[in-house]
Amino acid sequence: MRTIEWREGTVITIDQNRLPHETVLLEIKTCREMAEAIREMKLRGAPLIGVAAAYGLALTAYHSRARTREELISELEADAEMLRKTRPTAVNLFWAIERVLERARSTYGDVEAVAKAVIEEANRMADEDVEANRAIGRHGAALVKDGDTILTHCNAGALATVDYGTALSVVRFAKEEGKNIRVIATETRPKLQGARLTVYELMRDNIPVTLITDNMVGYVMAQGLVDLVVVGADRIVRDAVINKIGTYSIAVLAKEHGIPFYVAAPTSTLDLEKTAKDVVIEERSPDEVTTIAGVRIAPEGVRVLNPAFDITPMRYVTAIITDRGVFPPDKIEV
Repeated sequence: MRTIEWREGTVITIDQNRLPHETVLLEIKTCREMAEAIREMKLRGAPLIGVAAAYGLALTAYHSRARTREELISELEADAEMLRKTRPTAVNLFWAIERVLERARSTYGDVEAVAKAVIEEANRMADEDVEANRAIGRHGAALVKDGDTILTHCNAGALATVDYGTALSVVRFAKEEGKNIRVIATETRPKLQGARLTVYELMRDNIPVTLITDNMVGYVMAQGLVDLVVVGADRIVRDAVINKIGTYSIAVLAKEHGIPFYVAAPTSTLDLEKTAKDVVIEERSPDEVTTIAGVRIAPEGVRVLNPAFDITPMRYVTAIITDRGVFPPDKIEV
């Protein structure tokens, strides 16, 4: 099953906060419920967030009682603003919202015609995401040699997209080509997406994976245990890659040890009109740091810094793997 599906007025998706111990399907019926699911990271990953936002607006259109085209577009614009406030860093969210709104505004006819167009656009975006991810895998697998060990960070797999993944698409295609590969996955504090989600996906697909804590990266590289790094991205601007907190440290270590550092992302993640200084880095709840699985591990009252993402300058990036090919950082094509 895809990570997210449209079923006539309901969106079905996996509650990723419950993995790997439980597979719980959410039935989301309103845009407000979708916004809450994105904010609470029940679904996460930049490509998936984008499609989820599109489906949130599709829910608005499907259930609307608007009597005129103008009333429906007004409803869509209001709910779009609610979605924009859920998570400020991943550009796919904003890209998807604008694309759906543009489709609505450019569709003429009655309310039913506009609603149909919005739903069709959301479904089209979901299908395009799958194809883009498969293309990323095909392009990226050419960079992987038989016998390589790939280090990845956070979860850039099927669970972060509609299907197949970005960084893990490269891994999956390399395996499909018959290459004997292994993966080292960081646990990814504080939300543990690597330990909970990436390891879950790879073990399910029978791809050899070793889990390490985030602060073991330097050790495994110094021991010669890593051949290349492949990570995803939440936003790629002209001079930097914005990805899960900890990515920057891994990139610096990779450069120090002469290990290629690749970023895999669809073109919808590119935001090349902006630079790193334009990006808002999301700050999340201190509870994510002071507790693990609901158990407090730090003293009450401690000050906490919890940025969800960091910024990796392009000088540390070997190449960007997109659905349109593999590009040096200074020659990315949209």
